[in-house]
Amino acid sequence: MKALKKDWFSITSLVLGFSFLYLPIVILVVFSFNSSKLVTVWGGFSTKWYSALLHNEQLLSAVYITLRIGLVSASIATVLGTMAALVLAGRGRFMGRTLFSGMIYAPLVMPEIILGLSMLLLFVAVDQARGFWTITIAHTSFTMCYVAVVVQSRLAMFDQSLEEAARDLGCPPLKAFFVITLPQILPGVLAGWMLAFTLSLDDLVIASFTSGPGATTLPMAIYSQVRRGVTPEINAICTIMITAVTLGVITISLLNKQAHTKKQSSATIRAGS
Repeated sequence: MKALKKDWFSITSLVLGFSFLYLPIVILVVFSFNSSKLVTVWGGFSTKWYSALLHNEQLLSAVYITLRIGLVSASIATVLGTMAALVLAGRGRFMGRTLFSGMIYAPLVMPEIILGLSMLLLFVAVDQARGFWTITIAHTSFTMCYVAVVVQSRLAMFDQSLEEAARDLGCPPLKAFFVITLPQILPGVLAGWMLAFTLSLDDLVIASFTSGPGATTLPMAIYSQVRRGVTPEINAICTIMITAVTLGVITISLLNKQAHTKKQSSATIRAGS
């Protein structure tokens, strides 16, 4: 009887929790197919707002800029974050390690408005015109720490003796990294890139501080339109973003599962031989 009550409570809590998180998203997706201009009144099923997006130059330009910033900043952040993770996961200690790790992890807990304001003051101090590259630099700075955390957790499960054995056999350090270490931590690197890209795609606060003329990101464009009233086109573009992110997460999950399965199969073959 107690077990039944416990299961009922767990199921109810789970349903309420997921409803609180995902019911607004489901409503947004459903009303993106609403034929009525009023987003709160259902007027029948229609895909005309998706067609209308093709003629909305402002939103299309914002999407193009956002994707460019996300791809460039996520790629740079992945390289820098992976290098930082390798340093933090290394067995040897060096002077300033505590300070270095603190600087890497600081953006994780620092409010975005402080990061945005500090970046704005930096660009003003160096007399840098704000635009595409200032947003890219700002996004790289605050997403790099997330990549470092993800890759470092992957390196914690990596047997460093494999790379050390390759070096003892005469393999150069750089080649040993690309041939032995990188394939083992590649799922973590891909997950870090995906996380960095998603954070860049979603950012509004930092981009608002570091943007300039001709560099309006999609969250900024959506926010400016929402202040004048929500339109079905916004629901449509948000649905496309949700679909893209969901497909990306599923792809990364499948790659991680495939890599894990392959690793288990290799271990089984070695054990059998």
